[in-house]
Amino acid sequence: MLSALIWIPLLGAVLVTLLPSAWGASYPRFLSLGLIGATVIVSILLGIQFDPSLSDFQFTEQLPWIEPLGLNYQLGVDGLAFPLLVMNAVLTLIALWSSDRFTVRPRLYYTLMLLLNASVSGAFLAQNVLLFFIFYEIELIPLYLLIAIWGGPRRGYAATKFLIYTAVSGVLILIAFLGLAWLTGSTTFDYAVLKQQTLPLTVQVALLGALLVGFGIKIPLVPFHTWLPDAHVEASTPISVLLAGVLLKLGTYGLFRFGLGMFPDAWVLLSPWLASWAVVSVLYGSFTAIAQKDMKKMVAYSSIGHMGFILLAGAAASPLSMLGAVMQMVSHGLISGLLFLLVGGVYAKTGSRDIDLLRGLLNPERGLPVLGSLMVLGAMASAGIPGMVGFMAEFLVFRGSFPVFPVQTLLCMIGTGLTAVYLLLLVNKVFFGRLSESVMNLPRVRWAERLPAISLALLVVTFGIQPIWLSRWTEVSTTTLVSHFPTIAQVTAAQTAANSDRSEERMP
Repeated sequence: MLSALIWIPLLGAVLVTLLPSAWGASYPRFLSLGLIGATVIVSILLGIQFDPSLSDFQFTEQLPWIEPLGLNYQLGVDGLAFPLLVMNAVLTLIALWSSDRFTVRPRLYYTLMLLLNASVSGAFLAQNVLLFFIFYEIELIPLYLLIAIWGGPRRGYAATKFLIYTAVSGVLILIAFLGLAWLTGSTTFDYAVLKQQTLPLTVQVALLGALLVGFGIKIPLVPFHTWLPDAHVEASTPISVLLAGVLLKLGTYGLFRFGLGMFPDAWVLLSPWLASWAVVSVLYGSFTAIAQKDMKKMVAYSSIGHMGFILLAGAAASPLSMLGAVMQMVSHGLISGLLFLLVGGVYAKTGSRDIDLLRGLLNPERGLPVLGSLMVLGAMASAGIPGMVGFMAEFLVFRGSFPVFPVQTLLCMIGTGLTAVYLLLLVNKVFFGRLSESVMNLPRVRWAERLPAISLALLVVTFGIQPIWLSRWTEVSTTTLVSHFPTIAQVTAAQTAANSDRSEERMP
């Protein structure tokens, strides 16, 4: 079943490529929708058989591949990966549904979308670190082309910048993986084997540092964030939905799976710095969002702030904070996807994203009342209003992090208040007041165009009212991940004892 989530879209990409060009854009689109719909069904079947009470990997698959390199085709899923896996399928389906305007080179467009879905699923499922790296790098190619070909006026600059940053990210991650295998003498790159290896604390810190920067670029964290606003502004709406909703989560997932999971001693030692790093990202992203005049760039900077919450939770590494981290990943994916869909809808109807230019779009007769209403809901969810999925995710993050890092948690909580500030500025300026003369008598929004945003809004409210429907899948896995975590005092004492032993050995 896990291989189906990779190979259905991958083989579908080949099939779409072979379609006759004379068939136009409709056939590639409907075929892609059907294939991704099949992956959604497989994900549902997977959820029916998935046992949330188990912390181990389930539905494991393993085949020898290139054994001299230690590379095996090894897949598995646990509570950390499962919600992200389902979200990848759902958001890809929504992005494809929103792609009905793409009639230029449709076969290439839908082929790249399917390839992107397959590579992200493979990264979430890989249980061999080299296999993870391969999928992690494969997704770079379709995303680069999707921005460079179907993006905005500065698409070449944004796509190239994304490519360079992500390539550096991949190099650092590969260095950490190769260094771990070489220093431990391991002949395999299987995650379960490497996780059991032990290294001196200083070596762990060096390898973890490479992973922190590598995945920090992908998340992205300040100061490695500058590629994200450019990519979002130039990318089309469906690509922005996937970029914010799914692809950024490869960074947080990889950081927790491989950084926290394989280097617990070094993680605990660096955790105060990680919590402070989270504060910088949260406050910088939030304050910068307030200063934006482009709606899409504002939502992009809000993503930088909200991803900082996830780093704070991971730094605390408590069972409650880690549960909140996974819920925040899903929450941010749904809410940011909703916001980008709505901003894209406004831009498609008005031809502008300028906050100072647009006014009164909630006008029921000549405005965009449905999109405006959904934007109010999305702003409330992003600001953490009770009854929305964002509230429970942020509450768990702050509640689980406060006992460990009280000062950093309080500073990050300011980011939640700032979220309400900049999103209320957006809603108040763009959707309330008298309708601007430049955008009067707007074309009506068809129900087919409203459906993706309405679907995400329903998920945001449903998981806000019943958060247990989301948390139950991951609680056992995240608790097990940090159940044997050492304290900072234990790590320091072990390092002191090791240094003392080495000093005694050098004495004559």
